[in-house]
Order: sequence, then C-alpha cells, then structure tokens
Amino acid sequence: MFDSPLSASAYQVLGVEPTVDEESLRKAYRLRMRQTHPDTGGEASVFIQVQRAWELVGTPDARAAYDRGHGFGAQTAPSFAPDAPAWRPPSRPADTRPRARSYGQPGGWRRERYLDLMREWVGRGVDLPDPYDPALVRSAPRLLRRLLADALAEEATARVVADLGMGYTVWHDVAAGRASDEKVDHVVLGPSGLYGILSEDFGGPVRVRRGELVGDGIETAPIATLVAHVRVVARAARVKFSGAIVVLPDEDLEQPIEELGKVRGVPVAVVSRSALSTILRRGVTGAREIGGNEVFDVRTRLQHTVRHV
Repeated sequence: MFDSPLSASAYQVLGVEPTVDEESLRKAYRLRMRQTHPDTGGEASVFIQVQRAWELVGTPDARAAYDRGHGFGAQTAPSFAPDAPAWRPPSRPADTRPRARSYGQPGGWRRERYLDLMREWVGRGVDLPDPYDPALVRSAPRLLRRLLADALAEEATARVVADLGMGYTVWHDVAAGRASDEKVDHVVLGPSGLYGILSEDFGGPVRVRRGELVGDGIETAPIATLVAHVRVVARAARVKFSGAIVVLPDEDLEQPIEELGKVRGVPVAVVSRSALSTILRRGVTGAREIGGNEVFDVRTRLQHTVRHV
C-alpha cells in the first residue's frame, strides 16, 4: 500500500509532516480515524490506509524503521532500482522448470523515460544522485513517479508470466502506433489464448464504471486505450486476440477478477496481480482458446511482426 512511488506516505495519510512529534502524530491518527470511519461516512479503503499507516509509524521503533526504509532521514534506504532487493520476488526454493519464452524488456521504455526526465528535473549540469532514492522519488513531480510506478508494475507482471512455464510466450513493450508511448505492455500467448495486457499502478483504489476504470489517479481511459492498441497489433500481425487484461496491485481492487464482457469485440478483464496467473491459465470467459498448430502459426506471425518500443 505504501511501497508504490505514487502512493502517499504513511505521514501523508495521517496528514502530518515526517518531523512531527509523537504526541501530535497520535492526535492526527485519532482525528483521521474519526474522519474516515465507515460508520461516520468515510470510505473503507481510506480507513484501512489510516490503520496501516499507524502500524508503520505508531511506535518509535516502527517509525525509525519506516523512516530508514522510505528515505525520510537515512542514507541506507533501499532504492526503486531494477535490481533492488526490496523489489525482488520473495525467496523460494530453486525452480529448475523451463520458464516462459520472453522477448523485449518489461518496463524498459518507462525506465528510460523516467531517467531522462529525472535528469531534466534535477537540472542540467548537476550530478544526478541515486535516481531511485525513495526520498528523491517521493519529491519528484507526479509524471516521474507515475513512469516509475508503471515500470515496476510491468516488471512484476513479467515475473508472474515467466513462472507460467514453457507453454507460454510473452512479448514486452510491443509497439502499437507511431508514438513511443503507443504500446501494449505485454502480449501473452498460451493454451488459453492470446492476450494483450496492460500493467498499471494508479497509486490508489480503482473501480470499474460503465466499462472503464475510474479512480483518483486516472486521467484517461485505460481500457479503451488497451483495446485500441490490441486491435492495432492484431491487424499488423493478422492474428485474433482472445482478450485484453488490465493488471493492478492487489490492494487497489475490491475483487481479484472482474470480467467486463466485450469492448469493441474484445473480451476484457480487470485482475489483481496475484490473480493474473489464474486467469491466464483458465482464460477470460468467452475467449477463444488456441491449440495445436494454430499456436505455432500465431507465434510465428507475431515473431515476424512485433516491434518493441
């Protein structure tokens, strides 16, 4: 909840500065609890955020650990870099099973764009400090934080797809237009079908209304854009997509899988990251499965057509 470049810090959720004293912090917590409690008209999702924020900074030991981990006063804070331990999947026993075939660099375009804009924001001629330092990231304009958050989301999705095994093939950062930001984050081919996937992190709760995503951090029409980009790739490669999937952080959705029916003829589902492997294995309702020689044919067409941004 608080580990996204876009999400508010625990202090911001409580409405105080990181330097606030303990008594003022406690008063702010009690006030926010009253303001956000569902019984008094508050939103349940915000109420949960307040509770979680207090767990993170409500005691001196917890607060000191949180400050170190989020760059509010320590030099040893973990970074948002691609190889940072904080962003690796949990350790697990060695898995020697073949992984999904993968092409392209997940989150690569957004990482590069983030670094370019961060250099401009810090200032030309100025040595750029660690571009992934949490304190620097949280102080950056929302555009920069959004780019980094989406890069992290794409990398997380790529890890999920890779674990599906050798029966799957995935292409990352697939161009879907002339502009560099016109792309499908991931194109996944497997026994359940061919899917275009959008990996997003809007930094807060998201819901579906009238076939589109709505929320505080949403300024465009993500589902409509994804479907449009999927159709571009489909025409170029002369293939038919089984569906389109939007993947969001678990805590930002009320239910792990929400199927929306067809949008411009394409079955669409909005899923939490932890439910992505489930829906890729079983397929979206109404989607056409791909099997036998057709899988080989679709893979070949995509290999000859896909262009990475």
